[in-house]
Amino acid sequence: MDDGLVTEGAGAGPEPRVAVPPSPEPTSRRGLLAAGAAALAAAATLAAPRAASAQVVVRPPTRRPPPPAATGDSLLRLVRRATNGVTEEELARAKSLGFAGYLDYHLKATAIDDRAVEAFITTKYPELALDGLGLYQLDQFQLYNKFTEATIYRAAFSKRQLYERMVQFWSDHFSIYYFKVNYLHLIADREVVRKHALGKFPDLLRASAHSPAMLEYLDNTRSRNRNVNQNYARELMELHTMGADGGYSQTDVEEVTRCLTGWTIQGRGEAFRFDSGGHDFTAKTVLGFAIPVQAQGPDGVKDGDQVLDILLKNPSTAKFISTKMIRWLLQYEPPAALVDKVVATYTKTGGDIPSMIRDILTPANLLAAPAKYRQPYQMVTAALRATQPTVTNVTPVGTRQLDALGQGLFRWEDPDGWPDNVDWWAGTILPRWNFMSFLTGLATGDVVVDVAPLMAVSTPDAIADAIGRRAYGGEMPAALRTHVRGYLASAPITVTRVRDAFALALSSSSFQWFCERGRDEHRRAPGLRRLSRVQRAFATGLSRKRR
Repeated sequence: MDDGLVTEGAGAGPEPRVAVPPSPEPTSRRGLLAAGAAALAAAATLAAPRAASAQVVVRPPTRRPPPPAATGDSLLRLVRRATNGVTEEELARAKSLGFAGYLDYHLKATAIDDRAVEAFITTKYPELALDGLGLYQLDQFQLYNKFTEATIYRAAFSKRQLYERMVQFWSDHFSIYYFKVNYLHLIADREVVRKHALGKFPDLLRASAHSPAMLEYLDNTRSRNRNVNQNYARELMELHTMGADGGYSQTDVEEVTRCLTGWTIQGRGEAFRFDSGGHDFTAKTVLGFAIPVQAQGPDGVKDGDQVLDILLKNPSTAKFISTKMIRWLLQYEPPAALVDKVVATYTKTGGDIPSMIRDILTPANLLAAPAKYRQPYQMVTAALRATQPTVTNVTPVGTRQLDALGQGLFRWEDPDGWPDNVDWWAGTILPRWNFMSFLTGLATGDVVVDVAPLMAVSTPDAIADAIGRRAYGGEMPAALRTHVRGYLASAPITVTRVRDAFALALSSSSFQWFCERGRDEHRRAPGLRRLSRVQRAFATGLSRKRR
């Protein structure tokens, strides 16, 4: 049963970290208001007038939202996992192509005609195509906003949906804090992540290792033979390849650090450069493999190249990458048998990412997998896909909204990327409600959500079903449909009422998950009797704000 916007369940999550751009005062993260004030703040929020310029960032009680009930439709599950949100167009495409054909369609992303989206990006954000020197000369905070908006637009409206899902995955895997490297991050996005997101992992790793953004972010540009810095060497093994339990030692970190001395950047960061004058040319041993003395000069770069080869061939790398991909696309706790299968495919294909995805996204795996909770960015793009707004400027749904939700793009300061677990994000329910209320209320301006097609069907039942097709692929949970239909039927149907009903459907706990879980044990969760009252209060608050 999934008829509410919040429930009480097990386990309060940790406070999410919200990264912010540099400020004159030394600060790394914006604090959130204490959870104890949430109930009072929620009531005030519901009664307050709508304000598009400011979003309340107050946490409700940090309880796990309940996952939705199960469905036996593996094709619908594939659409939900392979995209940033179901749309009627996407579901029709999947039904037309069938399971295998639809997955194949998305894995061959370069064959998908995405000219409409790229035309919007090119027209709206021409600066993003500049070279390193051109980007360097721009205002970096304005560039960040444009970069973020373009990323959101692609994630929400690109036809290459699985590609965009993997772009986010690899952006987090090779995580870089934007405001330490500024425009270099944009270059890494287009030349590392987007270029190799559905290619081969070895190519992706080598591109990252030669990326000016990564070398600057993890301080390798300052690592020289007489003054080494271990940051990049450590994260290369722990986060990018072998994993924390991969079997390397502190000695290996030190040896890899020496191998990578002199790996730096040239000019304003337009390209990788090997500085032989800063390289350690002595012999090294990495993970038991001897790296001999190199001749003085440019051949010293081969030390680092050999390190990458050693790491890529290490069994721990295949296991770490396979496990992380399964966790991203399928479930938080990957089954050992599936990990072994994907590892074998990685080894056989040389780290071919599409081949690994084929092993992960099978009908059997999808039907057996439990639900995965959407991160705020994923929830925003899913809501944009469900509402299908007319967008002339992404700004209204861009940086400010993601900041309020606690996930500013490219602003996680640590190199491990945004947390991918439900407990971390379980305390962001109220900001999610605020966003849904804000989005569905956009009737004029740069982003317009048109509800006229929903009103064309006229009856509460028909409107509820139309919302269900938009947001849930025609499988809105029955109890939620009853609430939405009841709200529509409780007063004359108006544009405002339809917008409110849409917000209710999107604010449900069901919409916060990528997919259903195999059982509905949340049906009798403590506090469930209060859900209808919470929902009615939320709906009443929406109506008041829109009058």
